[in-house]
Order: sequence, then structure tokens, then C-alpha cells
Amino acid sequence: MRTIDVGHPVGEPQPRRARPHEEPAHSMTKTMVGAYLPGGTGVDLREVAVPRPGPNQVLVAIRASTICGSDLRAIYHEHIGSGAEAYQDVIAGHEPAGVVTATGTECRRVAVGDRVALYHVAGCGVCDDCRTGYMVACTSPARAAYGWQRDGGHAEYLLAEETTCVLLPDSLSFVDGACVACGFGTAYEALTRVGTSGADAVLVVGLGPVGLAAAMLARALGASLVVGAEPSEARADLARSLGLVDTVVLSGDGGVEAARSLTGGHGFEVVIECSGSTPGRHLAVAATRRRGRCALVGEGGSLELAVSPMVIHAQLTIVGSWVTSVGRMAELVERLDRWGVHPELTVTDRLPLAEAAEAYRRADSGRHGKVAIVVDG
Repeated sequence: MRTIDVGHPVGEPQPRRARPHEEPAHSMTKTMVGAYLPGGTGVDLREVAVPRPGPNQVLVAIRASTICGSDLRAIYHEHIGSGAEAYQDVIAGHEPAGVVTATGTECRRVAVGDRVALYHVAGCGVCDDCRTGYMVACTSPARAAYGWQRDGGHAEYLLAEETTCVLLPDSLSFVDGACVACGFGTAYEALTRVGTSGADAVLVVGLGPVGLAAAMLARALGASLVVGAEPSEARADLARSLGLVDTVVLSGDGGVEAARSLTGGHGFEVVIECSGSTPGRHLAVAATRRRGRCALVGEGGSLELAVSPMVIHAQLTIVGSWVTSVGRMAELVERLDRWGVHPELTVTDRLPLAEAAEAYRRADSGRHGKVAIVVDG
């Protein structure tokens, strides 16, 4: 399906800050294009109405929306998700960023013209997890993730809850913001949960988009050595070419010994496992230094260990780390601004919304970095 010409510059920022519930006239009557994932590696472009914000909601003109590995794993090929990952035939994309073009009544923090990245889950707001900003873990039936149970960012506009908006400073691009919305937020959560600092040598297992994010942020947090472990030559080459790692171990037979040899045989104080594979997880634990910390981030797969020698006697700390909180995401945005670090470095492909099917094909190939769908304002 072709992209629909709505006859106006999409999401052009207002020259002034609007009244709290001001709504642009064009959003009341116009249509937009959104990308849906029917399964079977298909992408459907459909014409739908531009939504209108209700109380505590904002309308965001999307400028960038990146593709996440969980979209590929649980929706793109077949709809295998259930519960929190149940796809409800909505507009796809849970890593969006853009400009607020309208606000509903009762919005108190966000105004028209604000640049925002969106935390990708709107929770019930009152459970223990939501009250800490960790809305991804909300178990209420009211929980809805953008691109999974409510319309997401692969469209010209997105209707968002004000509580999910993270203000984006001018120093960060919309592609930066989209990367933060899930992938970089996930990597940052894992690194902070295991207390990564300049005292640490860090091993990142799996150099897909989340692994690249973990390597970049480990460096920004001051890690003295950043090593990648990856079976794909293409992904290893990309990490090297971007300057995100000191070296890459081609994981496989002998991968553990090769990785540990880079630390004088001691192992790594911090290991971030992003592959989600059984061999990758085993390597991650085996390469962790005595009394070191290992964060499991990659979804799927299993983990089999000789527990006594590998975990108990080595006195390891092993944590599971799932996405992040909206507060931690805002903290990351602030630090990226301070550090002058740009997540968009990991984006190798940018395609327009009309080529969403090609964007998904490239992301699914495993031969690219982060893939972004961009919408010109």
C-alpha cells in the first residue's frame, strides 16, 4: 500500500507553547498510514484515522521508530506471544520518538512542541511496579504496550499517555531517542544493576543491537576493558568498525578460554549476556571472574550449569534484567546529553515508513545493526 499524502507537514512543531489541551485542526479530520505485522514475515500498511488525545494523553508526530528484536521474535514471523507479549493487531513499533502536536485535558508536564521519547508500556499506574516507574512489569489487565496491545510508533502519529513521555534534549536526535526507548534503556538497566564502573573489565555476549548498546554504554560508564563475544563475523566486524569494543572473541569452541585470556585468565568483573542463546549464556557465566557480576538480558533459550563450581564456589552474582523503568530511561537521556554520546551510531539502516517491509527484512537478516523507520516532519 502506498503512503497517503495527508497534505501538510507531519507534526510541524508549533512556534509557541500551546494551551494545555490545544489540538491542531489537521488532526481532527485527516488520516495517516500505520504499519501492522500480520505474521509470516509480512508488513501491512493501512490507512487509519489520526487519533485525538483524551485526558492525560498527548498526540505525538513520530519522527523515528526503531525495530526491536522482540518484535522479530514474537510478532514478525508468527504471533507466538502471550500475556505481556500478546500482539493485538495494532500498529507496530514500541521504540518511538517525535514531537508533541496536541495534548488532552489534564496534562501537566508535556506541552505542544516538546520533543519526546516514549517509554513503551503504559501500566495501570497504581500497582507497586507502576509506582516505581517499572511499568513493563505491571500485571493489570489495563497494562498495554505500544506496538503490542495499543497502537505503536510505525505510523505518522501516535497517541501516548503523558506518563510515558520522556523529554528529549535538543542535543539528542529523534533516532537517539527511539534507540533509548527500549534497546539502550534495557542495556543501561543491566549495566547499572550490576554496578558497572571504571574498575571493571566488561564482556558483552551477543553483539546484536542490544549488545552494541551495552558495549557503548559500558565504555561511557568508564569500563577499563570492553570485549564482545559473538559467533557472527558480520556483527563482530560492525562492533569493531564502530569502535565500541577493544576486541571481539568469536564465540564457539574455545570461546571461554579466549575471553578469559584477555584478563590474564581471571575473567571479567561484569558480563552482560545479550544473545538469549544457551551457548551464549554458558559462556557468560563461565567467563565471569570470581565474585563477579553477570546480568542475563537476552530473551529466550535456557541455561544449564554445573552450579557448585561455576556459581557457588565462584561466588557469582547473577541477575535477570528486564527492560527498564521510566525513571531510569530519563536518567539515561540526561547522561547521554552530558556525555555527548549518541545511540544512533548503532543505526546502520534508515528507511521511510513506506518501506517498512524492507526495514523489517533487514532487521531480521541478522547482518545489520539497529534499523530505524523515519518520518520526515
